[in-house]
Amino acid sequence: MADSSFDVVSKVDRQEVDNALNQAAKEIGQRFDFKGTGAAIRWSGESGVEIVANSDDRVRAVLDVFKERLVKRQVSLKALDHGDPVAAGGGTSRLVVTIRQGIDDDKAKAIVKRIKADGPKGVQSQVQGDTVRVSSKKRDDLQTVIAMLRDADFGIPLQFQNYR
Repeated sequence: MADSSFDVVSKVDRQEVDNALNQAAKEIGQRFDFKGTGAAIRWSGESGVEIVANSDDRVRAVLDVFKERLVKRQVSLKALDHGDPVAAGGGTSRLVVTIRQGIDDDKAKAIVKRIKADGPKGVQSQVQGDTVRVSSKKRDDLQTVIAMLRDADFGIPLQFQNYR
């Protein structure tokens, strides 16, 4: 009998992020509290979002609007990586928000370690690039591993694909 398996991945739907960004930009342009602050939000490269405004507080407010839009579109906020706003000169503040894709090596090792420690016997897991492949002879064991990983917090959004 062949082993059943699934892949643990961490991906964000770029189209949903783009839609959330456009909605946030539209709201920022219409809201009274953002008038005259130079507040703007736009793509910065392939997986980054740049927020600009005339003060750190306005930058944080734009970030909150963006996060609200992401939550409404079912995009996990765990995929966002950002620091504090930085002075960009000319009386403006700037913040670059990175959208993380894939599972880095440290998180993948932590997932494999957790499966080995707490998972059912007979379940194998291995790192394959930016995914983790989990396999077992019993499908019920795989369901148990999925439930266990959903309850654990690895600091990144996890999805389960290619369940066979």
